[in-house]
Amino acid sequence: MRARRDWHLRTHPRTTTAKEQSVSFKELLESWRETAAAPRTASTFAVRLPLDEAAQLAALAEMFPGRAPEQLLTELLGAALRELAAAMPYVAGKRVISTDEQGDPIYEDVGPTPRFMTLTRAHRRSLEAGNKAAAPAQRRRESKPARAAKKSRRHPRD
Repeated sequence: MRARRDWHLRTHPRTTTAKEQSVSFKELLESWRETAAAPRTASTFAVRLPLDEAAQLAALAEMFPGRAPEQLLTELLGAALRELAAAMPYVAGKRVISTDEQGDPIYEDVGPTPRFMTLTRAHRRSLEAGNKAAAPAQRRRESKPARAAKKSRRHPRD
């Protein structure tokens, strides 16, 4: 029986086993989880790029045709901001806030990181509140036919 299956796989290379199919679905689901879109702000940001950066962005968009230039910019900016936050220096203050495994004191950070994190949280709350306020205003601006068309695109009828 095994010899017949091996012969079938050799003569029909496009045929996949159930196990191979389930792995590909697992990979697909994992990919969707990893690339899930984060919540977006109601406002947009317009930037004018220097020529070299615009050329690099166009090259990336051509190399990865499944990604729009705006999506690439969003992802690049997110990566740059995470790297920037990680690169902020730790500056030990005078106040001990904890101890490590060996019992050594851990001092509060008086560098730029705590302020950056506090400001980031405050701005996020403000932006989230703006998104909630903008949603009803956006719906009021749309005409009834436009809302109906948008709704039918979300829930197609068979």
